[in-house]
Amino acid sequence: MIQRWGNETGLLLIDVQRGVDDLQHWGGSKGRRNHPQAEARITALLSAWRERALPVFYTLHDSREAESPLKANAPGGAFKPGLEPRDDEPVIQKDVNSGFIGTNLDLVLRRNRITRLVVAGFFTNMCVASTVRMAGNMGWDTYLVRDACACTNRIGPDGTDFDPELLHETTVATLHGEFCTSLITEDVLSLAKRDMPSLNRVQGNE
Repeated sequence: MIQRWGNETGLLLIDVQRGVDDLQHWGGSKGRRNHPQAEARITALLSAWRERALPVFYTLHDSREAESPLKANAPGGAFKPGLEPRDDEPVIQKDVNSGFIGTNLDLVLRRNRITRLVVAGFFTNMCVASTVRMAGNMGWDTYLVRDACACTNRIGPDGTDFDPELLHETTVATLHGEFCTSLITEDVLSLAKRDMPSLNRVQGNE
């Protein structure tokens, strides 16, 4: 059974910024992404947390790379419309993939007495995966909302174009049961209302 989310459960939104839509930057001339409904699902999660006054946290990526569209002072650094943080929702600025490296995310979560993290955002195989891996290893009870994340295709060193859905699914399979428990949005929203005896927590390394 997974127990209903409470004040100990933080929603962590990873890099919900306009720059993730620059698909040619991320995937080359045939850049594309999966899960076109990810933003709508993130909106539903955000609404559920805010309606219940549960804690919400954001990461904001300010890349070290000169050509990255994810620069805090550039248009791509802005939050996506409708997904902007409220004044009382902490925003953790980072410049590498993991939300924990070079930031005070660990301290902010602990000061807010967070023990469970529900994670969604962009990109599944990059910043989401890096943050989820570290969250699990650092001791948080971590849940990945797999259909409220998305990624783009990637070009391999030999020129192979790897499809975004393949990258997404293999990333989720790697994380689930080892670093986190993977859930879908429908189940996460149900857990905002009640315990779910039909669901099982499967995080490893414990």
